[in-house]
Amino acid sequence: MKKCSQSAHESLTELNITPLLDLAFVLLVIFIITTIPPVKDMDLKLPTASKHEKDPPHQAKYISVQSDGNVFIDREPVKLEDLTLTLVAMREDILKKSDNREDLNVIIRGDGKAKYKQIRTVLDLCQQANLVKVDLATEALKK
Repeated sequence: MKKCSQSAHESLTELNITPLLDLAFVLLVIFIITTIPPVKDMDLKLPTASKHEKDPPHQAKYISVQSDGNVFIDREPVKLEDLTLTLVAMREDILKKSDNREDLNVIIRGDGKAKYKQIRTVLDLCQQANLVKVDLATEALKK
């Protein structure tokens, strides 16, 4: 039986720490990069900016449909035949005032006992007036 040489035993007992050092250096670099340097290292008096008031948001127009078929825009009675022309005029007025940045926002409030056909007619008239911001108002169920 042949005995192992002395050099073979020495290489098996040594621990190779090169991968551990590589990992430590990578982690060190990651921590250095991700650590945020202190921003307030000097006392500075920063200049103040003038206040710019934002334009107030445009209020929505409410179209109410009662159970008997009467239609109102913000509590003002409107005939269905005139609804499209009224909405177009309102939309053009808003577009002129806001320099084409805003559009007419309409919320349709239908009575719970109103027929769906009446509400669908109002939706169709809103579509004919090229309104893109049309919502339907609902109430949450009471528990």
